[in-house]
Amino acid sequence: MIRPISGPTEIDLFNTLPYQLNDQIAKDLAEGRRHDRWLWMGLRAGRLVARAGFWSRPGDADPLVIDIFDVAADHDLDDGVRVLERALATVRTRPEYTRFVAPDWRDEPGPTTLRMRAIETLGGRLFVERLRLHRPGTAPLPAPAGRLAFREPRDADELIALMTRVLDGTLDAHGRDELTRRSAGEAARAQYHEELLRYPSPREWWRVGVLPDGTPAGFVLPAHNGYNPVIAYIGVVPELRGRRLVDDLLAEGTRLLMEQRVPHVRAATDVGNAPMAAAFARAGYRVFERQLDMVWPG
Repeated sequence: MIRPISGPTEIDLFNTLPYQLNDQIAKDLAEGRRHDRWLWMGLRAGRLVARAGFWSRPGDADPLVIDIFDVAADHDLDDGVRVLERALATVRTRPEYTRFVAPDWRDEPGPTTLRMRAIETLGGRLFVERLRLHRPGTAPLPAPAGRLAFREPRDADELIALMTRVLDGTLDAHGRDELTRRSAGEAARAQYHEELLRYPSPREWWRVGVLPDGTPAGFVLPAHNGYNPVIAYIGVVPELRGRRLVDDLLAEGTRLLMEQRVPHVRAATDVGNAPMAAAFARAGYRVFERQLDMVWPG
């Protein structure tokens, strides 16, 4: 039997298969990030053997990602494919599939490879692998380098203009993909309105870093995403790259969050974005997980 959950009373059944996001399901359902109709189960004699789940930001009519997909260890992968195919048939577009895995997942690739194979069976492909980063709140505050002064963005237009500029030469896979479909300005404006404005944290935390003559060098956007304090976005304008000014921006964003007495700060960057990964490492961030993003071409 393949069906969505009937309501919150079936969350425990849906969570029979283990995954780190299980602890968030009930809260997500209550806060509108998930819906009963988005949490699908494959049942045999009342036992959960496969499941698939979508996630969105509160208020969205369509899911943003598939972030739950599991098959019981003693069952055939076909069970998972059937559940996933049925779930996908109920949404207007196929959202990106996202999975958090251990940093050394390739040492024991079995379960991860099987899930990826199921996605590939339905036409998906690996898009990018990302590093998920963690810095404990007990770590010392980064010392200011003094090369940049910091202020809040003057207005939305200034920040969107800076976001537009940093897309030039970006190493971020999602950013590069966006630029194949729209201009840098359109992509920046969409991200500002559809993502950044929807963080529940104060926009007063956002910072523009300026040189002594007042020229903006880049920006850092500390935020809370509803789960963790994060460095939501950071960028240096193209003509000033290569001077490690990203270190100053990252230190400022990290310091601002840590001054809120948060237990930790999280961040993420693509495996292929070596300069950004190195900057996070210099700032005391360590890889605690990896993230696999798969997409549906066309």
